[in-house]
Amino acid sequence: MEKKSILIADDHPIFRGGLRALIESDPSFSVVAEATDGEEAIASITSQRPEIAILDYNMPKLNGFAVLGEISKLKLDVIPVMLTMHNDEAMFAKAFELGVKGYVLKDSASVDIVNCLHAVSQGQIYTSAAVTTFLYKRASRGQQPPDGLESLTPAERKILRMIADYKTSREIADELCVSVRTVENHRSNISSKLGVNGSHALIKFALQHQTDLS
Repeated sequence: MEKKSILIADDHPIFRGGLRALIESDPSFSVVAEATDGEEAIASITSQRPEIAILDYNMPKLNGFAVLGEISKLKLDVIPVMLTMHNDEAMFAKAFELGVKGYVLKDSASVDIVNCLHAVSQGQIYTSAAVTTFLYKRASRGQQPPDGLESLTPAERKILRMIADYKTSREIADELCVSVRTVENHRSNISSKLGVNGSHALIKFALQHQTDLS
C-alpha cells in the first residue's frame, strides 16, 4: 500500500518531532517535509506536493489562515489540517470557510492526529472532540441572517466583511480611501446596530456570520 505523504508546519521543533514520530508509527503515512514558518510551508507544499498539510495556526511570517489563503490562491492540490491551541468557535468557523478538512487541538493531538489523517484522506471531515459541538452550531444556524444585519448599509456590510478578514481600521481606511476616524465611526455604528460591545466581540460576530455578508 502506498503511503500518504504528509507535511508538518510548526515552529516548535520538539513538538514537530514528536508529531512526526507519532504519524510515522502508522504504516499508512510518511512525513515528506517539515516547515518552521508559513512561507516555508507554502514553498514545501509547492515543491514536495504532499497529499496532506498539517498547519499550525501560530507560525512566524504567515499564520495558518494566511497559508490557507495562499493554498487557495495558488490552487495547490493538498488537504489542509489545522493544528491549534485555540478552542474558539470564531476561529473554528474561519478555518472551515478557508477550506480545512481537519481541526485538531494541540492538547489532544497525540490522540487525534492519526485518526484525523485517516479521516481526511478518505474525504471525511475530522475535528477534535472538544470542538465537535461547533459543527452542530454551524449546521443549526440555518440560512436566516441574524437580527441586525439587514439594518446595515452597504458600506457598513463591506467594512464588516473586511473586519472578518482581520483587517485593521488603518488597513480598511487605506483600502476605502477614507480616514481612520470614519472607519471607527462605522465600527461604532455597526456594533450599535448588532448589539455587540467591544472590537473583539465585533470581530467574532463578523467571523461567525461571514457567509451572511456575501
